[in-house]
Amino acid sequence: MNNESTKIKVSAFRWVPPVAQGLVRDLRVRWALEEVGLAYEERLIAPEDQQSGTYLALQPFGQVPTYEEDGLVLFESGAIVLHIAERSEKLMPSDSAARARIKAWMFAALNTVEPPILFLNVLNMLQDRDDSAKLLRPAIMAEIHKRLTSVHRRLGGKAYLEDRFTAADLLLVTVLRILRRSELLEKVPELDAYRLRCEARPAFQRALADQMARFAENAPPQSQASVNNRLQSIFRDDRGTQP
Repeated sequence: MNNESTKIKVSAFRWVPPVAQGLVRDLRVRWALEEVGLAYEERLIAPEDQQSGTYLALQPFGQVPTYEEDGLVLFESGAIVLHIAERSEKLMPSDSAARARIKAWMFAALNTVEPPILFLNVLNMLQDRDDSAKLLRPAIMAEIHKRLTSVHRRLGGKAYLEDRFTAADLLLVTVLRILRRSELLEKVPELDAYRLRCEARPAFQRALADQMARFAENAPPQSQASVNNRLQSIFRDDRGTQP
């Protein structure tokens, strides 16, 4: 959502390889802003910008996203989504107990559910040249399944973690999306249905379309196709297919 009069600016990559498109974490912030109806503009960056002094002053690790508004600068997607959610009952209800539960699940999504999934991605990258990666994969996959099952159990047939969609669902679904073509998520079909239900929200569709549009506009020349194909080949899910 772009608007010349907005005071909110969100950093995002101009382009990433197809395997990462739709997964870069500025999507979380775009989605939250779309849900609460806040306009923003983009600060598009390339790899060469990530270690510049100007950008490191905004994001000390050179990552995306960053959030700028009226002199406030934030980094870390979870912290930014929490900041946005606390401004609107559309993502964070006024009831104090419900707010506390939602925050707990926001932390759980990023600190409990996501780490083993990201570790699996690393193992997928290494397994062709590191036998230890192959040995670790079954244990990591079992741990991911265990955590997905725990989330499914807590949902207990409900549409959302609370009685309606909140920031907790937003963050959890962006984590589950990493496994969206994985056998791991297919083994918990109710959880995959939850993901799809949240992804069907108009705000998510707008956020995803905006992110993908930037990638399309800034796609590299066809001469880089071989590089892109190599990147696609090393980022596999548990069945050896693209995530």
